[in-house]
Amino acid sequence: MQADEQYIPFELDHLYNEIDKLYHQYARGCGLSDCAYWMLYDVTFAGGKAPVQDLTSSWSYSKQTISSALKVLEERGLIELAFAEGSRKSKVATLTAAGAAFSEAHIVPAAQAEQRAFMVLSAQEQRELVRLVRRYAEALHEQIHAAAPDAAAVGSVASGRAEG
Repeated sequence: MQADEQYIPFELDHLYNEIDKLYHQYARGCGLSDCAYWMLYDVTFAGGKAPVQDLTSSWSYSKQTISSALKVLEERGLIELAFAEGSRKSKVATLTAAGAAFSEAHIVPAAQAEQRAFMVLSAQEQRELVRLVRRYAEALHEQIHAAAPDAAAVGSVASGRAEG
């Protein structure tokens, strides 16, 4: 392997970390933890209501971290947690009026900024970026599992962002 080939994943890691840092700083600026930000993001873009099970399965955060973030959001009056209809176990997170207003002021503008940034790319570049990142993530998933096959903490590629 040439020196340049070794440098590229290192540079890519830095780019991913730079993006994570942007979201971290934005979440903190909104007065939220990273996890609480992403939970509110998901509930917002799920139409204001999302099963907690969907939230826990689509992110790389532990169930405990997600539960804590949802509890904080509930304590702040941004969401309500209630049992799903006909269930005594499954819960649903629903935006409150205050949560909807908070999301309109903080979550939606960030998502719109992300969309505008993505639109800087041509349609072909957008498809290619998604295709290549997905291919890289799948290959990385395979290689990480091959390097540490007993690492139960290594989740699925589609699981989302890492804890932060």
